[in-house]
Order: sequence, then structure tokens, then C-alpha cells
Amino acid sequence: MAETGAKKAKRSRISVWIENFKAAERGDKKRLIADLLFNNAMFIIIAISVIFIAIKVPAFLSISSIVNIISLTAAKLPIALGIAGCIVLTGTDISAGRCVGLTACVAASLLQMSGYANKMFKDLDTMPLIVVLLAVMAIGAVVGLVNGFFVAKFKLHPFIVTLSTQLIVFGTVLMYLMIGGNNGQTLSGLDQSYTKFITGTLFSVDGVAIPKYVLYSIILTAIMWVVWNKTKFGKNMFAVGSNEEAARVSGVNVFMTIILVFVLAGVMYGITGFIEGARIASCSANTGLNYECDAIAACVIGGVSFVGGTGKISGIVVGVFLLQIIFVGLNFLSVDANMLYVIKGLIILVACAIDMRKYLARK
Repeated sequence: MAETGAKKAKRSRISVWIENFKAAERGDKKRLIADLLFNNAMFIIIAISVIFIAIKVPAFLSISSIVNIISLTAAKLPIALGIAGCIVLTGTDISAGRCVGLTACVAASLLQMSGYANKMFKDLDTMPLIVVLLAVMAIGAVVGLVNGFFVAKFKLHPFIVTLSTQLIVFGTVLMYLMIGGNNGQTLSGLDQSYTKFITGTLFSVDGVAIPKYVLYSIILTAIMWVVWNKTKFGKNMFAVGSNEEAARVSGVNVFMTIILVFVLAGVMYGITGFIEGARIASCSANTGLNYECDAIAACVIGGVSFVGGTGKISGIVVGVFLLQIIFVGLNFLSVDANMLYVIKGLIILVACAIDMRKYLARK
């Protein structure tokens, strides 16, 4: 019996569903089909949208377009990998976008080229890349530490805590951009060592360059997969997300686990800011605006449940990729940029509704 159970566990969900469908009564078959369509409604809508866009605008499937989608996915992946841990804990982090903006501005201000007329710190030489990277990671970690501490210590809802830190971080960005006579101006004129390290060509496909930050995102994804699946911390994170009280009884340090999840998320926001600073090459107080919305939508599409204790790194990657496909496709259709906010909101709403329905069905 044990061997049979092990074999069944190894089979794909598709083969199990087909077997259940064949064994079901007529009425149950209709219910199974309805559940299948509803639970995968988001993927079906995205697939239909991609087919429609590809027919309407054939250039959507060109090499340059595909490389652009991959590049955008790589740029937005680190923030999604960070915020996903907060969602696994049944929380969220709406300060993520502003944290990306702060770290991007810090990185840009410290890595402007020498002799640039509008250099923020005119007497400061361009700093080593590794020093700046560690600095922005530390800034992100501090923001994450504050978030995690108030969530873990005072049992405040992550939404309230991160709403507060979002405002604090945004105010900090505004004040930071006033330093040194900068007067809130956009930060540009970045040193070539910085821009080449991030946006330099990794390799080319039919003459279309793939930037280096794609490789960095792949490395970050691999590291996060190991953290989530092969470490005690990862197991504790899922345990706390599934049932905090049960995890505490089992000996898990819930307080430290929550703090570390938010600190790790903050580090990922710092890395995102470091990449974003060079990628857009022009940082302002609006850098990072609403990035958390894209990240949350991608996580939910990829199967990271707000119910807690559920999620896969592979699902996050797929979610970010699918979301960028939709956004790039809408740009090809010349959809109004303001309409994108409406579509993002609908995607989050529908994805969360589907996720909750799955949870209620399991109960």
C-alpha cells in the first residue's frame, strides 16, 4: 500500500485528474470540468490574449519582442522573489516599490560619473560597485527588519506595517534627493562601469542583445530556490505560513522566522533597486512606483497563496513571465497606459478570487 501511495504521489496532476474524471459519475464530470476551467481561468485568459495579440500584431512574436519580455521578466523577478516570502506568511509588503525606489536613487547618486555637471555629490569619487551593492542591500534589509519586527513583536497586520514604512521610505527618498543642492532633480549621468555591469550584453540572439542582469536574476532565482526548499529557514517559513501556532508548538522560532523573511525580502528589493537604477539610467522619487502591485499579481498568478504556506519559486518565475507577456502585448496593441492600471487591478482581483476559491474547496 505504501508503495502504491508513493507511485501515485509521483504521478502528474494531469494524469490523476484524468483518472478521476474517468471514474466519476456524469454529474461529477461536469463539476470537475467546471472546477478545472475556473481554477485555471487566469492561464486560459492569458493564453487567449497572447494568441489574439500574435494574430493582430505578428511582430509580438519576433525575436526582439521575446528578448524584451525576457529582459523585463529578469528585471522584475527579484522583487517578486522577495515579496513572495511575505505572502507565504499570509501577509504582504506594499513598501516594496518605494524601497526599490530608495535603493535605486542611492545607487545612482553614488555611481554618477566623475565630472558630471549635475552630479549629486560633486566631491565624491565614483564608489566601487560592490560597496554600493552591499549598501543598498543593507538599506533594504533595514526596511525589512523594521517591517518584520513590528509584524512579529506586536502582531500587527503586514498591510498596516508596510503601509507605514511605505510612507516613511517615500518621505526619505524625497528628502534624500534634496541633498547636496540636487533640489529633487532626476539622477542621471551614471558611470559606465555601473551601466555596463548591469545592462551590458551577455550574448546576442539574431543581433538582439540579452543584458547581463538576466544572468543575475537567474542566479538569484537559484539561490532563492535553495533557501526555500533546502534550508531549515525555508521549512520554518512554510510551517509558520501554514499554521503559526502549530509551528510554535513544534519548536519553530516564529518571531525570528518572520523577521528573517522580511529582511530577506528587503535585501531582494535592494538588489532590484541596484539593477533598476542602471536599467532605466534616470532615477527619481517616482522610481519603483507600483512595482509591488506587479510583484503581488505575479506571485498570485504563479500559485503563491495569500492563505499561507503555499508557493513555489518556479511558479513565481512563470507568474512574472506571464504578466510581462500581457503588458508587452498590450503595448503592441497601443492600449492607453492609464488602462494598464485597471488591468493590473483586475488581474490581482481575479487571481486572488481564484486562489481563495481553491482554498475553500479544499476545506
